[in-house]
Amino acid sequence: MSFGAPLILLALLLVPALLIGYVGLQRDRGRAAAAFAAPRMAASVAPRRPRWRRHVPLAAFLLAIAILVVAAAQPQKTVAVPVEHAQIMLLTDVSGSMLSTDVKPNRLVAARRAAQKFIDNVPKQVNVGIEAFNQVPQVLANPTTDRDALAAALGRLKSSGGTATGEAMVTGTRVLQQAPSQNGKKPPSAIVLLSDGASTKGVDPIQAAQAAAKLKIPVYTVTLGTASGTITVPRDPKNPSAGTVTKPVPPDVPSLQRIAQASRGKSYTAESASDLSDVYKRLGSQLGTKKEPRQITAGFAGLGLALLGLGATLSLRWFGRLI
Repeated sequence: MSFGAPLILLALLLVPALLIGYVGLQRDRGRAAAAFAAPRMAASVAPRRPRWRRHVPLAAFLLAIAILVVAAAQPQKTVAVPVEHAQIMLLTDVSGSMLSTDVKPNRLVAARRAAQKFIDNVPKQVNVGIEAFNQVPQVLANPTTDRDALAAALGRLKSSGGTATGEAMVTGTRVLQQAPSQNGKKPPSAIVLLSDGASTKGVDPIQAAQAAAKLKIPVYTVTLGTASGTITVPRDPKNPSAGTVTKPVPPDVPSLQRIAQASRGKSYTAESASDLSDVYKRLGSQLGTKKEPRQITAGFAGLGLALLGLGATLSLRWFGRLI
């Protein structure tokens, strides 16, 4: 918790000062009663009341004063609120290596399911777009708040071909830049890039990431897969009778880390479907919201006034006086 006017908290020093004054007043009352009444008459002159009851109203008053001072200092708490007009492009690698089953049931299915959880976790006001890429990028859904359209787009992800990561980022950046400006500024934008390997075709991914950074579009990369990942491919695509061969497809973590660094984003790794879901859940919350202070003065003020009323009521009922 933070405060909009923290210097007002210095007034809390009044509370112990008032407490010390109260203790002194109680001692003076005791001495006065003893001085003006004989011991046998003390019970009628200064009748005894339950010790705890004498102090309850003042305790309520002091606590109320402390809470009202805190209220005057404008207490604030940080809350997550949706980023207005934010837009996020989900770039999913659909190259042939995404059929590897080292991530169950396979990398592509795990990516599709995690992307759906990402969409479900992002605030409804945030626009999300879907892009698939192998050697050619394909925009399956422009940034939208229509979650049904996004789910349908994820269902069209199919795996084949190579990997053109740089081309995918160029296309994703272009789509994000098409959004209309708000008060002369483009809406906050980000790219989430999921892949399992290095780029093999097209534009240099680092150059594409640097271009995105200049437009203030960070790229958050997610590397999917394990070092033991393999796929089975035809030994000779032109000769089906030649049989198949098993090809290793380990993830290329360093390449995606460099992309994230060049774009001023962050990089993540996922070796299982649950890992990927956790990463996407975290990213959905992180990219779809921002932290803002919210004043909670009213709550403190209400509590302080309630305690003042309680103290006054108890004092009137028990002792016939306000304080």
